[in-house]
Amino acid sequence: MARIVMKFGGTSVADLDRIKNVARHVKREVDAGHEVAVVVSAMSGKTNELVGWVQGTPKVVGANSPFYDAREYDAVVASGEQVTSGLLAIALQAMDINARSWQGWQIPIRTDNAHGAARILEIDGSDIIKRMGEGQVAVIAGFQGLGPDNRIATLGRGGSDTSAVAIAAAVKADRCDIYTDVDGVYTTDPRIVPQARRLKKIAFEEMLEMASLGAKVLQVRSVELAMVHKVRTFVRSSFEDPDAPGMGDLLNPPGTLICDEDEIVEQEVVTGIAYAKDEAQISLRRLADRPGVSAAIFGPLAESHINVDMIVQNISEDGSKTDMTFTVPSGDVDKAIKVLGENKEKIGYDVVQNESGLVKVSVIGIGMRSHAGVAATAFKALADKGINIKAITTSEIKISILIDGPYAELAVRTLHSCYGLDKN
Repeated sequence: MARIVMKFGGTSVADLDRIKNVARHVKREVDAGHEVAVVVSAMSGKTNELVGWVQGTPKVVGANSPFYDAREYDAVVASGEQVTSGLLAIALQAMDINARSWQGWQIPIRTDNAHGAARILEIDGSDIIKRMGEGQVAVIAGFQGLGPDNRIATLGRGGSDTSAVAIAAAVKADRCDIYTDVDGVYTTDPRIVPQARRLKKIAFEEMLEMASLGAKVLQVRSVELAMVHKVRTFVRSSFEDPDAPGMGDLLNPPGTLICDEDEIVEQEVVTGIAYAKDEAQISLRRLADRPGVSAAIFGPLAESHINVDMIVQNISEDGSKTDMTFTVPSGDVDKAIKVLGENKEKIGYDVVQNESGLVKVSVIGIGMRSHAGVAATAFKALADKGINIKAITTSEIKISILIDGPYAELAVRTLHSCYGLDKN
């Protein structure tokens, strides 16, 4: 017998038929004698609908600008998961399974006060553990918790994944199964590279890089939590037959296991290729090369919640001037240039330039730590295809390359092939 947390995303619970199918997946684990908790998202499209309703209501006028009361926003959008949890509990009860729904505040899942993007502080899993031990299935509304103001606080988009991993850690689950509309984590996007392979295992660090660099399988915060708390996490498909052979395998169910590096016996040099579209490059020309310049640039950008990624600095031969180039999401370019303009005197740049429509392609693999020449292989392969590189950043397990947008798919296919990821 094991203790399992199962999470089902919006497409998995999109309508009543799919909710009934989810109930069959849960029943399989219950019939095997496992203790089960289930975390659910809102039905597909429901959160967007609820957000639209909030945006259609009159705004509250503050001292500086109109805004919505974030606490009431949370009260509205959290209802999507509450509906799903109740419907799934009813479906399980119809199968003669002892089940009940739980909202975040009932457990409780304690969060900070950042309504709309709250972070989990602690979870008291004692009541859930007691009920699971008595054979009851806990059907938990994801994406929500209880803030210090005793109000519902939502965790931001993708928060149900975070809820599931956090609950798995709190109840000391043997594993956390994330059911979604794909059957695992692939070496790259199969829509671009049909030869992409599903990975049997991937290390937490690799998955964190994949998630943060464009792979949409898991939300970044959920991977961070899983890595910190060593929660073994399986990515699985909810659309496979719940009773198919192997679906109930306790140790190796179909899908991809995200686990500690020590569990992966044979590590590949490169595990996967990720990409992120809609990147933009901003360059500040002829800056004075003096202490405090970088802080003067990136401090105001951070205060304006602009996410800066790749940073490249070039210093002139005499050391008096420097150029600073960095990337931001394309949607933040105008905002970033406005912030830089407001701080021009303090920064001391000569001119600002920008270019949008770029793509960041990343090569990821823990095996890169112990192998030389990985970057050189990528650079040569791209050069052979006539793809110009605009910027490069590296870490122990990642190489990120900035290129023109139209070359994105060619670059992904080229890198996937040159590292032998096409092979079985």
